[in-house]
Amino acid sequence: MGAKKNFVLDTNVILHDYKCIENFQENDIYLPIVVLEELDKFKKGSDQINYNAREFVRELDLLTSNDLFLKGASLGPGKGTLYIVTGDKYQEKIALSFPEKTPDHRILSSTLFIAEKNPKVRTILVTKYVNLRMKGRSLGIEVEDYITDKVVNVDIFERAQAVSENVDPDLIDKIYATPERVNADLLA
Repeated sequence: MGAKKNFVLDTNVILHDYKCIENFQENDIYLPIVVLEELDKFKKGSDQINYNAREFVRELDLLTSNDLFLKGASLGPGKGTLYIVTGDKYQEKIALSFPEKTPDHRILSSTLFIAEKNPKVRTILVTKYVNLRMKGRSLGIEVEDYITDKVVNVDIFERAQAVSENVDPDLIDKIYATPERVNADLLA
């Protein structure tokens, strides 16, 4: 375990993985209120992102109480605390670069607000959206992609198919020319 961090989640992380808040170990998670507003727009429909929006809100409701907005909600043993960020003012640094108060810009503003409120704790914006990561970097905000679903080491999987090298070209021609099967002994 390293030093505790603050992670600010973008809406698209939740739409990608509604159980995402379970993947941040002992670190604290912050959801700007605009993320909850955006999730509302995605709850209707039958696509995976619609299901993820509904399930996340259900899980959030089970996990939290009215204290969520005052003190945060514990995510359980060995986990951090979940906070909803409300009422933060639109940061001047954001307004100078991005005067239009889009949801993405409001998320950037919330991230800066959290970083300034907790200067001794690393605050990291987590988003699947490349352009938002670029905007964040341009403002000096630490950003990360949400990558818990990507395979880092493919060597952990057994090979499903044998690989044959230096196969006689005539045999390859025979395989393509024969609509039925080729005797496996020819491949050895």
